[in-house]
Order: sequence, then C-alpha cells, then structure tokens
Amino acid sequence: MALKPLRIVAIGKIRTPFWKDAAEHYLARLRHWRDVQECLLRDGDASLPVPDRNAVEGRRILDALAPQDVVVVMDERGKRLTSPQFADFLRNISENAAARPCFVIGGPFGLVPEVRAAARHVISLGPMTLPHELARVLLCEQLYRAECIIRRVPYHH
Repeated sequence: MALKPLRIVAIGKIRTPFWKDAAEHYLARLRHWRDVQECLLRDGDASLPVPDRNAVEGRRILDALAPQDVVVVMDERGKRLTSPQFADFLRNISENAAARPCFVIGGPFGLVPEVRAAARHVISLGPMTLPHELARVLLCEQLYRAECIIRRVPYHH
C-alpha cells in the first residue's frame, strides 16, 4: 500500500540529543512506508518580545504551506483522538489524490491564531502543554503508530 508523502512543518531544529534521537528513530521507521518531508523553519529572534517572535514564526509557517497541503495544526486545544481514531483520520486525509497531509508544530511559545485559522484540522496530542521538541517526538511516534494500525502491523497495543 503506497501512500502519498507526509509533511511536517515545524519551528526550529530539535536540539536536545535524546529528543532528536527519538524523533529520528520514529521517522526512520515511518519512512519504510512513506516519504516524510520535514520543513524546519528558523526560530524567531529570541530578543523579540514573545508576541512579536510568535508573529514572525507564524508568518514563516504560513509562507511554507503549499496549496496541496491539508494543514493539520497540533495544538493542546485541538480535537482529542485515540490512536485508532488518529489512524482513521490519517487514512482518510491520505486518500484525497490532490492533497498532502501536512502537520504543523509551532515553536516554544505556541502558534498565532492566523496559523490555527489556516488549518483544516486542529488536533491535540494531549491537554497538557508540552515542550515543542517533545511534541515533535510524540507526533512522529503517533504517525508511525497510525501507519502500523493502518497496515495491521503488530506495534499498537
């Protein structure tokens, strides 16, 4: 079953070694089945006030989105899904021949409303606030888990 590529648009590189290793681990597993394109955008200037920094990062995210992207913003205020529900969601958005699933994760101070407004879907990785590096790891793991569920590979319990 060949499925179209997935895209992850995120602010900043993962700098913490164990988060970086974990994300790479799940991305490598996921890439056995799908091309995963990462678009890592530069952080806003740390000397800027948080609202200005978020605005800069938000503009970079919006500029990186392509017309064929089905934008899925990861935000703690988003819809909560179980892993099987997330797998169904991924399967459904992957079936559209003209679209590409595109998952967006903001920087350390979250996302501006304009980015959430540009999303077709807003999904939560959980109700707690997570460090954005950990959120990236969780997204990669859940994408891998979803692929395993879709393909009936024994990983999900």
